[in-house]
Amino acid sequence: MGYPIEGTALIRAPSNLGLRPLRPGHEPGTWRAPQVLTEAGLAARLAPARSVDLARPRYSTDPQPGTVLRNGPAIRRFNEQVAAAVDGALRDRLFPLVVGGDCSILIGALAGARRHSELALVHLDGHSDFRHPGNYEDFPLHSAAGMDLALAIGLGDPLMLRWDGAPDPLVPAERAIQIGEREGRDPDWGWEDIADTAITRIDMFELLERGVAEALNRSFAVLDRTPEMPFWVHLDVDILDQAVMPAVDSPGSPGLDYAGLAALLRGFVAAPRCLGLTITIYDPDLDRDGAYARGLVGMLADGLAPLTGTRRRP
Repeated sequence: MGYPIEGTALIRAPSNLGLRPLRPGHEPGTWRAPQVLTEAGLAARLAPARSVDLARPRYSTDPQPGTVLRNGPAIRRFNEQVAAAVDGALRDRLFPLVVGGDCSILIGALAGARRHSELALVHLDGHSDFRHPGNYEDFPLHSAAGMDLALAIGLGDPLMLRWDGAPDPLVPAERAIQIGEREGRDPDWGWEDIADTAITRIDMFELLERGVAEALNRSFAVLDRTPEMPFWVHLDVDILDQAVMPAVDSPGSPGLDYAGLAALLRGFVAAPRCLGLTITIYDPDLDRDGAYARGLVGMLADGLAPLTGTRRRP
């Protein structure tokens, strides 16, 4: 089943609420990413039919009542705005391209998309982002940006699980695919309970060994179990190798290069069932001369080229 689009809606979501401060007094710079990427040519390259600018939310390091999430109530309010923007884009037959910001914006995007249809999720990330209170209980405050995949399948703080017009969970585990995680083979890895879920996992080592084409084939074998169902793609740019993209909260190696990530994106976005995309975690504060912003924009223009033409299943 195809979902005809008549253009792209560029939704700029300048959030850093889901990230921890790296030092006392620090405020993560991901909130600047939408504007910096726009200035580096993203809007000019993609020529969106609509641009939506959400207001920057206030960041705080103080505990909030009734939640274990840092900035929990503010994350909730901001994600309600993201959900409304995604909902509006889909109603107008536009492809929502949500540019953050930190990974917590995924939840609002899914909530908005779920007002239209059941949904699968392709989660492209150098980390599993599967922290939840069941495996991460030793800290008084939790960072939602490391929890987005768990929240998407219904695990985590209740503040982020229930949304108007959308079911809980937003995505059943058996319809979620995690690609690119690089830490799961470490002996001291703390989120091994993801292996007890029905999430399909292709880690970075398998991705690099077998290649992008095989990862796409395996992913579509899962997605095609429900061939009428659309899917959402989430991209955390720390899936790129830190030699290519160090301007992120938690860089690492091994990882993809720009060409590999562009090919992976093209494969998913070319499918008519691809309903929307979130892009997160680029931090301009770690990119003083803008070189990484320009490289990222070039990669995105390549990877999202199917949005400007006829979309087909690869």
